[in-house]
Amino acid sequence: MISRRTFIQGLAAVAVLCQYTKAFGSVSSERTLSLYNVHTDESLDVTYFSDGSYDYEALGKINQLMRCHYADEVKPINTGVLDLLCDIKDRLHEDRRIEIISGYRSAAYNEYLRARSRKVARDSYHVQGLAIDFSVSGMSKNTLSGIAKSFYAGGVGKYREFVHIDVGPVRYW
Repeated sequence: MISRRTFIQGLAAVAVLCQYTKAFGSVSSERTLSLYNVHTDESLDVTYFSDGSYDYEALGKINQLMRCHYADEVKPINTGVLDLLCDIKDRLHEDRRIEIISGYRSAAYNEYLRARSRKVARDSYHVQGLAIDFSVSGMSKNTLSGIAKSFYAGGVGKYREFVHIDVGPVRYW
């Protein structure tokens, strides 16, 4: 059964996505990502949206790459957070590979991380497939987080090694 909190978080994510779409227009005609998972040493160059629809085979490949490396568990990554990542990449005006630090996290891995750091949320959006931690080689975390914030599309956290984005409520840290 879905909890009230999870339901409200889901509604908030939908509202933010609608607000994002209204502010920045609909998804462009083609959306392509070049991804590298730093934990599994896997790479993927993929067009996951074209001709007005998502490519479910491509999304499956993205989900596989962004799986929880700790539990080797695959869950869907929300297309809204993928679109936000793609928009950030497009704003860079360069085709650079995006280094994935964390996409989906199993509940067990999230608890493992929480035991080692106060910076890991109990109800992390990673566990729901609504968040991505990433970096781009040669780009400062200040630049990346500034671009992410400019979309006003969810949470943005700046860390020493990466930037966190999610499609939850708009907030910054």
